[in-house]
Amino acid sequence: MQATQTRPVRVLVVDDEPTMVKALEALLREKGWEVIALDSPIAAIQRLAAEDFDVALLDIKMPQLSGLEMLSAVKHRRPEVEVIMMTGHATVETALAAVKAGACDYLTKPFEDLELVARAVSKAAERKALFDDRCEESAPSDEELVGNSVAMRDVMRMIDAVAYSSAPVLVHGESGTGKVLVARTLHNKSPRRSRPFVESLCCAPTGTLLESELFGHVKGAFAGALGDKKGPFEAAEGGTIYLDQIGDLPLATQVKLLHLLQEGEIKRVGSDEPIRVDVRVIATTARDLPKLVKAGRFHEDLLYRLNAMTISLPPVRDRLEDVPLLAQHFLRRYANRLGKKVILSPEAIGLLCGYRWPRNVWELECAIERAVVICRGDVITPRDLPPAIADLS
Repeated sequence: MQATQTRPVRVLVVDDEPTMVKALEALLREKGWEVIALDSPIAAIQRLAAEDFDVALLDIKMPQLSGLEMLSAVKHRRPEVEVIMMTGHATVETALAAVKAGACDYLTKPFEDLELVARAVSKAAERKALFDDRCEESAPSDEELVGNSVAMRDVMRMIDAVAYSSAPVLVHGESGTGKVLVARTLHNKSPRRSRPFVESLCCAPTGTLLESELFGHVKGAFAGALGDKKGPFEAAEGGTIYLDQIGDLPLATQVKLLHLLQEGEIKRVGSDEPIRVDVRVIATTARDLPKLVKAGRFHEDLLYRLNAMTISLPPVRDRLEDVPLLAQHFLRRYANRLGKKVILSPEAIGLLCGYRWPRNVWELECAIERAVVICRGDVITPRDLPPAIADLS
């Protein structure tokens, strides 16, 4: 497979020896690559948080952070970056540790020929380009779960574990945490991926109108029913239906949903004829359903059916380490839409990480969109952020 490279390869060089930094920078620039060469691992971490790189060349022996600590930080913030380690104190143990931690190559100093370094960077850049091509082919650009925190890794593991099944899933989380993305990811990873994914809101009209919106109706079922209408369950045949805010369903409608889950059939409003449907139900809520059961406002059997497979999405305040990843994700999205090339300043990233995000990922996305629109230069600074965030400085 031939990888495509649409922009210059970006290389980050980090070494505490100024002479080595200058030599590597000059060599790699001669190859036509875009090079950021630094003698401080702390400064390098800040650049990694704000910018994209393809390859990182890291010295193992450095003050402040060791090369292996730096490697771990790179893989945490930018797992897609190809990392080459450099050392003047080579041992089998350090080489193995570097490879296990995610390094793609290991070079020993002093270099007999600097071209060895250039060839290693070239191979790493090719691997990165192939990785980017595969990602573009296999993953949606705007609809993906983003996060490397322990909590989000647990969510992704749970998605992988239950995606193959047709059993109903309950996704619980605060407003704005990305419950619909979990539902779409489940669908896209399931055997039903080639069939429809249909969304339906459970807190829209009440009574007959709500049931019509869910199950469809026949002509004359109520005033305004001028013809037969299929509901989303029929539209989702063979696929997945996403029921948002299921805690707001009236009890009578809950009973009909329970019947669907148990028997695999629905009845359109105004008809006694059952219709067989094959759909997977993914329901979401921000409400405490067991509490609603105790209050007599949610059917206990329905909760039992939905609760067998539950995915709980953490609020952003409980996974603040994901904020830089989320911010970069939204930055790429809105910068591309507006045709801008902007980065986040370290100060802006610091403020984003210090905010509590009461409206979760949705609020973070809005903040980044606003910053991209308002920014007049190529660097987003604290003054481009919403006042509630900028005032933390």
